[in-house]
Amino acid sequence: MARITRREMLEASSILTASLGVTHSLQAAQFNAGEKPRKLNIIVVGAHPDDPESGCGGTIALYSEQGHNVTILYLTRGEAGIAGQSAREAATVRTAESEKACAILRAQPIFAGQIDGDTKLDNERYANFRKLLAARNPDIVFTHWPIDAHRDHRAASLLTYDAWLNSGRKFDLYYFEVDLGEQTQNYHPTDYVDVAQTYPVKKAACFAHASQFPATTFWPLHERMMRFRGMECGVEHAEAFVRESQNRQTGVPAKE
Repeated sequence: MARITRREMLEASSILTASLGVTHSLQAAQFNAGEKPRKLNIIVVGAHPDDPESGCGGTIALYSEQGHNVTILYLTRGEAGIAGQSAREAATVRTAESEKACAILRAQPIFAGQIDGDTKLDNERYANFRKLLAARNPDIVFTHWPIDAHRDHRAASLLTYDAWLNSGRKFDLYYFEVDLGEQTQNYHPTDYVDVAQTYPVKKAACFAHASQFPATTFWPLHERMMRFRGMECGVEHAEAFVRESQNRQTGVPAKE
């Protein structure tokens, strides 16, 4: 039997973590002696408060722990997300929860100004979103998978994809999953991140969204998803992504 080298194994596994530099295939990242890795600008685009945290909170925490600049861009403030409260009341509560979650993840929160349940795609909003992303000069952007049952998720994805195209594909683009089966559809990962070491941080960030009853709603589902994705790539807990096939890999600092 031919011997498979460590290099071949890592390349075959298609693990996104090569750009993160820790655990599992993340250990594949190597740098020249005495040279510090460049800090990356990471942006995670979610339709609502709690989407980025539940979809890729473990990966966010890995980037933050390594000193990279992470921004979570919420398309809305969750105006329709609390039964019995007005849009303004719900937005106030959910904005505060987002800020708490971002503090846990050591990420900067920003808001795109659209309305939960009434997101729109038009020339003005495409242009505004492109400017919002470009101002932060991202190396890597994560967002929702575009085939999703929730209209706001689709809007966030398409706005991000449009910005990527109009940037000349300047940054790397990855898609994350949420509520697989009920919302995210036809999702087949290309890349996995081992999030065992940041699992507690992700959980704390998700539980910061107390108005959404995380213990009984979205957390159990996403915990099962992480276990399932972990089984797919041979670790305990993983987050799974679909890589845009035309990425230029500008955000990967080094490879083995």
